[in-house]
Amino acid sequence: MTTSAATGTTTDQPPAPPRAGALHKAARRKKLVPYWLLFPGILWLLVFFAAPLVYQASTSLQTGSLEEGFEVTWHFATYWDALGEYYPQFLRSVAYAATATALCLALGYPLAYLIAFKAGRWRNLLMVLVIAPFFTSFLIRTLAWKTILSDGGPVVSTLGSLHVLGLTDALGLTEGHRLLATPLAVVCGLTYNFLPFMILPLYSSLERIDSRLHEAAGDLYARPLTTFRKVTFPLSMPGVVAGTLLTFIPAAGDYINAELLGSTDQKMIGNVIQSQFLRVLDYPTAAALSFILMAAILAVVTVYIRKSGTEEVV
Repeated sequence: MTTSAATGTTTDQPPAPPRAGALHKAARRKKLVPYWLLFPGILWLLVFFAAPLVYQASTSLQTGSLEEGFEVTWHFATYWDALGEYYPQFLRSVAYAATATALCLALGYPLAYLIAFKAGRWRNLLMVLVIAPFFTSFLIRTLAWKTILSDGGPVVSTLGSLHVLGLTDALGLTEGHRLLATPLAVVCGLTYNFLPFMILPLYSSLERIDSRLHEAAGDLYARPLTTFRKVTFPLSMPGVVAGTLLTFIPAAGDYINAELLGSTDQKMIGNVIQSQFLRVLDYPTAAALSFILMAAILAVVTVYIRKSGTEEVV
């Protein structure tokens, strides 16, 4: 609104349009907002992931000793030497982790299905029971399994009376009619400790399935097993893939279960890396083993995701 000095009247006029420069600055600031929101996360990854990774890569290419000091000499042969010496531990880690992942899937899928479709008002209670182990230290939970599987415990006594230990001894899962310090004990510990990592993604995926799809399958005269095979399981594949990845990846690098529940014959690659870093003090070999493990897991995960056809989960 403006006032005319000659007539003393007021006239309504639209405000002056903003300048082009101001519009350009506002648009530029708006485009920068997502990057500013990402900055804290990117900074965190740079400081606590990228920088240690570069340092580990540098360490793996060093030669020397703790007394004389280490120096970067681009000694790539460390990788080949480490792999040639410790490949049994690599294979054992993959076998144990794969077995534990399969057991977690076999145990976790029915439980997740029960919670998602059949639990009703008990759903929240069951979910709390699934999450409850996280409130206890990983180390304490593993030590508890050491007590459970002890030679004089009820588990060994029960399996011995059922003559199951004889069969597991023949299969190489146990030795001397005992459970501790055997592959079976390590796999049991891995399965128990990582089972919640399988159940939670499975439940999240199953809970999103519309129950009317099951009703539609029933209307089309599909049997319950056919409905599960044709409807439920395919729709839950993102949860299956996410659960298997969340279980297999940490299990392959775990060393607590093999340390407490196994013997020297059950050592995994995580135990070797821990020993090289803290006992032997051979930092280049430990760093090289860490990179080999990371590369192997990355390759396995990439192939698995492509074969399962669920790239969207990552």
